Amino acid sequence: MEVRRVGIFLLVIFVTPLFTPAVVADWDDDNWLWNLIGPERLEHGDEFACHGYEGENINDDNSVIQSCKDYLTEHTNSSRWGSEPISFGVPESITNDTISSLKDSGFLIIGDNLNTVTEDFLVIQRNGGSLEKNVADISLLESAEKDSLISIYWEARIFDLKVREDKPAIEFLENQDVWYTTWGEWYNHNISSSRILVNSSNSTINLQLPEDPDSNWIVPGSLMINTETPISTIQYTNGDSFPLLTEKSKSLREGWRLVDEGIIISIYPGNKVLINFEENLSYSYNPLKTFNDLHHSVTIVGHHVKNLHEWASDFYESPLIFTWLIERPAALEMDWRLPVIAIAVLIATPLTIKWLVARDEKLREL
Repeated sequence: MEVRRVGIFLLVIFVTPLFTPAVVADWDDDNWLWNLIGPERLEHGDEFACHGYEGENINDDNSVIQSCKDYLTEHTNSSRWGSEPISFGVPESITNDTISSLKDSGFLIIGDNLNTVTEDFLVIQRNGGSLEKNVADISLLESAEKDSLISIYWEARIFDLKVREDKPAIEFLENQDVWYTTWGEWYNHNISSSRILVNSSNSTINLQLPEDPDSNWIVPGSLMINTETPISTIQYTNGDSFPLLTEKSKSLREGWRLVDEGIIISIYPGNKVLINFEENLSYSYNPLKTFNDLHHSVTIVGHHVKNLHEWASDFYESPLIFTWLIERPAALEMDWRLPVIAIAVLIATPLTIKWLVARDEKLREL
């Protein structure tokens, strides 16, 4: 009976932690957002967007929407073009209250697997499959329409399982002549392209992109100028040379290049550009939806990003550009019973062993 009592006592000590839940308390921070990786990803061209708080449904608690925005803005800019996040990753359905909260918090773009119909935002759908190994669908990437935005799903960890990326799909994307962009950049580039002012006189075209006082992001816009007239010079109005683009320029920046149809040019808000031709010209122009008149645009959308290092670690050397849906991670607080149990085990184990040894010695003496 004594042996049985000791066995039951030890069993209770060792089994109790298995049934003692960890308590979620308060929220943690992902230090990688502002240390090393975050600034590098911003410089690369990525966008930090919102995805809420870990384990929280924004339909059940709309306050998470603004809280996520505050969390991001306290630690990092959303993009190289603007400080405030304008994109939010939402669940498959959202309520009218959620729509109102997203609007009140200043979000303009939502996605990327939404079934709810709304005209209050730019809704981006997941139309490029996934980058997960054995799940990626290259046929989707091959069939992209001209000037479309392809949005591809990526999640580095699902519960405790690390997800492996599909290297052939990544290699395929890296070798395509496409614009690597983000949700917010793509959206604002289209607006900026439509706002470029064009004036001409004889052998000169003046371009200007006024800054938009209603926009939190300052993003270049692009034009195609159709003309057969030979070009003399392209320069800023202060006389400095305007930078060149090449057909391999896949990340948004200011510049120009010659094409068979005429000139492709991208201009930064607030700048003015003077194009001089060798003779009086005849021309037409149209805003470009896709930077550098590349075939279409691609962004990789990182979902449930709670640890930026873990989500981005496979892509440090890749030219691909990401829209990261940042989710504030939950902080795990140790249950107070666990240290007590640990101390009890430390004390009880040697005492029990000592008692067992002493009992065996007595049995031998009998």
